[in-house]
Amino acid sequence: MTNNLIFLCVTCFFAAFVDSISGGGGIISLPAFLLIGIPPHLALGTNKFTSCCSTFSSSIKFAQSKKVDFNILKYLIPFSFIGAILGVTVVLSIKSSYLNVIVLILLLFVGLYSLFSKNVGIEDKFQGISRKNMSLGIVLALFLGFYDGFLGAGVGAFLIFGLVNIYKFDFVRAGGNCKVMNFVGNIASVIIFSIRGEINYKIGIPVAVCMMIGASIGTKVALRKGSKLIKPIFVTMALAVATKLLYSIII
Repeated sequence: MTNNLIFLCVTCFFAAFVDSISGGGGIISLPAFLLIGIPPHLALGTNKFTSCCSTFSSSIKFAQSKKVDFNILKYLIPFSFIGAILGVTVVLSIKSSYLNVIVLILLLFVGLYSLFSKNVGIEDKFQGISRKNMSLGIVLALFLGFYDGFLGAGVGAFLIFGLVNIYKFDFVRAGGNCKVMNFVGNIASVIIFSIRGEINYKIGIPVAVCMMIGASIGTKVALRKGSKLIKPIFVTMALAVATKLLYSIII
């Protein structure tokens, strides 16, 4: 048990570090929980609990650096919360495997589009709130909130990509807003998983502490190095999640 906990702490520390920069940490942390023999729903719940703690840590750092737009998020967050509750309620009832093909295709698009679009997300070109970008933002928040609660693979990549293209943020600002939306979605998921008894707090609490430290360090790196560092890591993680899903489909 001790060796398993050490393995989880080290692996999830790295997952939170990467996730705070570009999203995609779930492809590292969730398999780690499954690898030590935790049943799937319990692994999902415990992973959401630890992720909630790490996204909280990242959100605080981004907010302190003024990379979070609360004037926008106050409209989007309720839809992230509602979507996540619906998503986690559904995933506890059915298998999520049929979504893998759709998510795989979308992630490949996100990764390749970002890779070959040289200027996307490098400069902050936000020009204010409009009816169009708020409507699109609400749809994004609701849909990805549901997806985060239901499956979650690559949700950070989708959120960052959506925020960059809807609001013309750079990757740093999109990452800051993404983390707050992730945090809210994770809270909603944790509430449902907790009610259902699908969180192992004995393992989750020490792992959560390590993930908070990893997220804090990763956020500092992202803020210091900027979009030119985040973009290649973002593309790498989007394609890595797609590869992992492809492997799951083939196997």
